[in-house]
Amino acid sequence: MRWGLAAAIGRGARRIVCSDPDFAAWPLDDAALHEQLMAWLRLPQRRLVLFAASYDAMPRLHPRFVTWRTPWIHAVEAWAPAEGDAAEVPRVLVDDGDVFVHLRDAENWLGRAGRDAAQAQRWRDVLDARIAGAESSFAPRPLGL
Repeated sequence: MRWGLAAAIGRGARRIVCSDPDFAAWPLDDAALHEQLMAWLRLPQRRLVLFAASYDAMPRLHPRFVTWRTPWIHAVEAWAPAEGDAAEVPRVLVDDGDVFVHLRDAENWLGRAGRDAAQAQRWRDVLDARIAGAESSFAPRPLGL
């Protein structure tokens, strides 16, 4: 996933979509990653899109990312499947060009990563369809009374 983010940012992607059931294994709390993302998000028309089945563990597993995301809420979207959407959330990173990472087996870290426009387009189609029917999720600040 680090390679995918670095490759997408390096090639000047305007949109990066990251999908995972809960983002537990992602390096989202890494300070160097935050610096890379900030430099990228400062460029015009950049968008980081997150799609997860649940964001419940994020504050516990990635507290720095949760805090970092708050001032970037205008450029970092978070989506969750709509209620009743029982399809599995894939572990995928894809940009708007040819970069893709697909983790098929998270337990054994088996998957594919590369720069293949056709493969990236296939994943964009899958994720865009899922996000089109999704609900906005993962509020930047917890609500409370």
